[in-house]
Amino acid sequence: MKHGKRYENLKKDHFTKEELSLKEGVEKAKNMANAKFDETLEVSVKLGIDPRKSDQLVRGSVVLPHGTGRKVTVLVFASGEKAQEASAAGADYVGTDEYIEKIQKEGWLDFNAVVAVPQIMGKVGMLGKILGPRGLMPNPKLGTVTMNVKEVVEEIKKGRIEFKNDKSGNINVPVGKTSFSSENLLNNVNEFLKELIKSKPAAVKGTYIKSVYISPTMGPSVKINAAELVQSSH
Repeated sequence: MKHGKRYENLKKDHFTKEELSLKEGVEKAKNMANAKFDETLEVSVKLGIDPRKSDQLVRGSVVLPHGTGRKVTVLVFASGEKAQEASAAGADYVGTDEYIEKIQKEGWLDFNAVVAVPQIMGKVGMLGKILGPRGLMPNPKLGTVTMNVKEVVEEIKKGRIEFKNDKSGNINVPVGKTSFSSENLLNNVNEFLKELIKSKPAAVKGTYIKSVYISPTMGPSVKINAAELVQSSH
């Protein structure tokens, strides 16, 4: 992939083959952010899993202590008392059939997260082909199919992120804006990595976290000392 002059200059000025501590890596990646907008700091992890085996898949969620810095629009499929709870918790859209129809017939997707109460999942299941590929389908394992609507909506609004491995065994997540302080970014990254390590499937043998890279949206990545991370999490 061909990169522009700004990216190449950043790489020339900041690139190092050396593996950095998490603190150094966060600061370096933050300092590389010089685009004309507030870039997102992203963490990429290569896992030592076999993504073809269902008992080695990694999936979870974590509430970042300082949020992601982006506004999250939440749709909740609920009715009655649970619908009222969702609205009170700050959900942007709350309902059932009208939103299912809007998504199916109009291709409406003006939301970043979806929560559903279990009783409505029979209907919401019809949206699997639309919401699934976009990572928006409510899922009991991620806590987005739940009766605890209020708690989950509040967590999502605060900065809860979901993570799951791709077909190559990699995980990529946003951990805040580069305008955040280094300390807040470090707290967010630590919280995500702690949850990722906790999510290690029992079937995985050998090295679980193979490599970790941090980068701003429009800049090159820096490599983090993965062995040090695993040791410090115990």
